[in-house]
Amino acid sequence: MAVAVIKNPIGGEYYRNDRKHTGSRRVFVQNESGCVLGIELDRNDNAHMVKRRLQIVLNVPIEESCLSFGDLVLKNDLSAIRNDSPLLLTRNVMHRSSSTPCLSPSSRDVENRDRSGLIEVLCKSGGFTRTKEVVNEVVMGLKSGFEPVRVNGGLGGAYYFRNSRGESAAIVKPTDEEPFAPNNPKGFVGKALGQPGLKRSVRVGETGFREVAAYLLDYDHFANVPPTALVKITHSVFNVNDGVSGNNSNKNKKHVCKIASLQQFVSHDFDASDHGTSSYPVSVVHRIGILDIRIFNTDRHAGNLLVRKVNDAGKFGQRVELIPIDHGLCLPESLEDPYFEWIHWPQASIPFSEDELDYINKLDPYHDAEMLKNELPMIREACLRVLTLCTIFLKEAAGYGLCLAEIGEMMTREFRRGEEEPSELEVLCLEARRIIAERKTKAETLVLSPKTEPSEDSFQFEIDCDETVDPVNPILPFQFGFGRNPLSKLEEEDETEEDKDEEEEEGSLPASRNVQSALKKNLSLGDTSAGHRSATEQVPVSPSFVKVGDMSDDEWGVFLDKFQGLLHCAFMDRKLGGVGQRQRQRLGTSCQF
Repeated sequence: MAVAVIKNPIGGEYYRNDRKHTGSRRVFVQNESGCVLGIELDRNDNAHMVKRRLQIVLNVPIEESCLSFGDLVLKNDLSAIRNDSPLLLTRNVMHRSSSTPCLSPSSRDVENRDRSGLIEVLCKSGGFTRTKEVVNEVVMGLKSGFEPVRVNGGLGGAYYFRNSRGESAAIVKPTDEEPFAPNNPKGFVGKALGQPGLKRSVRVGETGFREVAAYLLDYDHFANVPPTALVKITHSVFNVNDGVSGNNSNKNKKHVCKIASLQQFVSHDFDASDHGTSSYPVSVVHRIGILDIRIFNTDRHAGNLLVRKVNDAGKFGQRVELIPIDHGLCLPESLEDPYFEWIHWPQASIPFSEDELDYINKLDPYHDAEMLKNELPMIREACLRVLTLCTIFLKEAAGYGLCLAEIGEMMTREFRRGEEEPSELEVLCLEARRIIAERKTKAETLVLSPKTEPSEDSFQFEIDCDETVDPVNPILPFQFGFGRNPLSKLEEEDETEEDKDEEEEEGSLPASRNVQSALKKNLSLGDTSAGHRSATEQVPVSPSFVKVGDMSDDEWGVFLDKFQGLLHCAFMDRKLGGVGQRQRQRLGTSCQF
């Protein structure tokens, strides 16, 4: 089978994902510089054969290339690859360079052409029905002569695609035009696809998967996330760079195929930074907050909360609704510092309603992870584990009566003495891992050591006691995050000096915290409103205290069990006020009260 090179068949609707020949599959291979190739696979194909075809077209030696599908490195077997799946071809020997241009196939042996439509939805679920309708609107707009429009705001490449009436119908964000990606149109380049990106726990080229995941997890349109899908799309408007400085090489416009996220454009009046919070309904804020906690959103600022008026200002004032967008920095591969704009809003301190508690209670983190694995199999296992962990945390916290703001605070890090310390959630995770490590070490010691009679000085309580009782750190339940952190990297200091530091912190928020909050508010991937971001600003690198991707399946199951066992003490301590706890100062970053 020859390589099926993506061309530009402007005519026709989107590809409907039905193969004529059973056993035949098509995949889209994207190299580090963003070039996308469609390849037809038959039942007998393997990874080595695919790389041989790519060697002919892209001139990449087989020995220097690596073909991967999410976490899975394809050695030979391709049975796990689903039809229309995106694969990533990387170089594993030669130096990766961001200066490599988007390569175009030059082999005359290419015979089979991809004759599908201009836009293809790379998902098979019935949950993308509305998105497919949006795709049809975009195709009709292109047929009517309405060209896409570049989005000026944001750090990444984004484009408004219009319908047959010339109105914006969808916003498209190519994966190879993300911040740091090789074809970023705004000079924000320097990395290859698959490397750590704007957040080191989110890889370059994988934010589009997360945009789709947020939509799929928003069951019953609970948080109002616009319909979103992963697509293969071809057009001349897309950007291709040709050098180390990211120079645009689109002088002679050619149609370029991209893998991108496509989200329905939602008309709105402004974003949350241009409007006070008093008119935001409590339930709307709660619903967005519930989603953000589940997906561990690290970039929920006012600029990616769109505000739409739903009635005229009258006797009861203006009513509005919020539309959350830009979820490319959710579901990180490890826990880090999230940013929740709503944590500063008074609505977040109001208890959950019965309907909200019922929704939370029905959430099934294991079902969610399995659903994403089926719908977006390229999402990494570590991301699914973060989803599972945060959903369990949300369910348990809501069950203990914590409000949205309290849950968000327990997930958010704090700066003390100029350093970033683990959040309460991270402390719990670290304690669970410590318990597992200690028990594993003890078990290995008992197996390797010969049985001997205990001496008079030996202490055998832990060996003789009931193994169902977890050893509890005597410091941990009383000082989660706000008192002296038992896991802090700082050295022990005198009590008088610590009290002095705490008094200073209560008086004012540390300058480093203000700086990071401002940066997190201002940075966004493809936000539709200009004026909130700058390509010269970068989020400071945060330490990674907790990783969940390095555990085996058995260790992960034990970890979750220990983690849930520690939650009771943490939530009871929070509800009772806790020894040494103090109220955090809440400062809005964009809204006036």
